Amino acid sequence: QVQLVESGGGLVQAGGSLRLSCVASGRTFRWLPMGWFRQAPGKEREFVASINWTGGSTAYADSVKGRFTISRDNAKNTLYLQMNSLKPEDTAVYYCARGARQYGSGSYLATEYNYWGQGTQVTVSS
Repeated sequence: QVQLVESGGGLVQAGGSLRLSCVASGRTFRWLPMGWFRQAPGKEREFVASINWTGGSTAYADSVKGRFTISRDNAKNTLYLQMNSLKPEDTAVYYCARGARQYGSGSYLATEYNYWGQGTQVTVSS
């Protein structure tokens, strides 16, 4: 049974920073792409960032480009999301997701991920 456990969310003022972590169980983490998604109240879940299995290729939603950085440590089975210059519109529950395709490049499509974490709340006050 694969488990993804996010942490690092919280309340922060606009302009501040947070670092999210996602620890994955299992031995296949290092060969799979990973992604971060978020869902704000009353809105659809949306893509935030993805990273390929080596960590050498990343992609971001336009709304976070230049402010957020996705990274991974395959030795620790951990995915990260460094969030800087946070805005009130970044307020959402953030989910990490494990890609379904070994050696994949990652995707903005939620259907390309087959395991999801329980989410961590990020609230940015103005």
